[in-house]
Amino acid sequence: MSSIINIAMKDLKQVIRDWKSFLFLLIMPIAFTFLFGFAFSGSSDQEQDSRLLVGLVNYDNQSLLGQELEKNLSSSTVIKLQSGEEEKLINQVTQKDLTAAMIIPAGYGESLKSNNPMQLTLWVDSASMDGISAQTEIDVQAKRLSSAVQTAKVLAPEGGATFEKVLLNALQNWQNPPVTLSQTEASIQTNEPASAVEVDNKFTHSSPGMILQFAIAGLLTCAQVIVSERKNHCLQRLMTTSASRMQILLGHYLSVFIMILAQFTLLITFGTLVLKLNYFSQPLATLVIALSASLAIAALGLLIGALAKSEEQAIGLSLVCMFLFAGLGGAWVPLEFTGKTFQAIGHFTPLAWAMDGFKNILARGMGLESAWLPAAALLGYAMVFFILANWKFKTE
Repeated sequence: MSSIINIAMKDLKQVIRDWKSFLFLLIMPIAFTFLFGFAFSGSSDQEQDSRLLVGLVNYDNQSLLGQELEKNLSSSTVIKLQSGEEEKLINQVTQKDLTAAMIIPAGYGESLKSNNPMQLTLWVDSASMDGISAQTEIDVQAKRLSSAVQTAKVLAPEGGATFEKVLLNALQNWQNPPVTLSQTEASIQTNEPASAVEVDNKFTHSSPGMILQFAIAGLLTCAQVIVSERKNHCLQRLMTTSASRMQILLGHYLSVFIMILAQFTLLITFGTLVLKLNYFSQPLATLVIALSASLAIAALGLLIGALAKSEEQAIGLSLVCMFLFAGLGGAWVPLEFTGKTFQAIGHFTPLAWAMDGFKNILARGMGLESAWLPAAALLGYAMVFFILANWKFKTE
């Protein structure tokens, strides 16, 4: 046992001396976590205004009804008004910078009280869906105003102050209808507390994705240690000692495992304290996934070190594994956004199972029971990688 620990400590000292280890283990994953988090969530937390842009020239803004029509259109959830000069707005419609342009003619409000009301002037592409939507919304608001005037004319045919009062009441009633419709989204009821789900955090996907990606990237330093040991004949000298081949292999494996687990611990703590992710809402589940993922990735690093004949090969194999597993395993883009075939292929990689485990905790608010299947898959990969590394190591 002492031989295994001594070999592991020797490897860790070599890794720590290399400044590139710190770069790959901490700085790069933190930087890319922010990069991917902001890239896939947008730079603003506020929803963009998706209303259709409509130009407006109100030549009747001195009358009550002219003001009321503009007010109602301004509060619309379909269109957004933009004031400007008539000619300029028409040009913007032609250039498709505006969906439509509308002119409220002078005297429009007073004309609604007569038998020959004036018409609104509207420039719009009635062949487009946006144009139809804007035109429909304008027509609805104009008809509401006209209906309020007709109601006032019926209830106060003599006009005067009574007419104005009835008109204002009718306009107010349009703002507060007796019956309203509301739309709610269906939700799935779970036994987990709502606070455990972090779907609104932009780093819910990028944090575990970059932790796993750069855990593999850090393997190039560990693999180089094994390659260097072979090149300077340190491995041959170890073979002449009382340490067996299995002890030497386990010593290397232990050093890689400790390094990756330490990286996981630091980055998960960073994600909890700085990114406000709920890694520790289910501490046992997080520990199970972190341990099993560390075992699988450490075994992969051991296999790369056994296969590589030079430091260049160790770097190349580490980078190939990093990009291949990260791309297929959903570290960059969630597998939920891909097709079923791509998802099935992705789950041939250990990173996909590790991502499932972390996302079950962070995004779905699930507990320890959700960690066993991903952990079992990762331990299976760890066994396969270790057996292959052992087989290759026996040929040394």
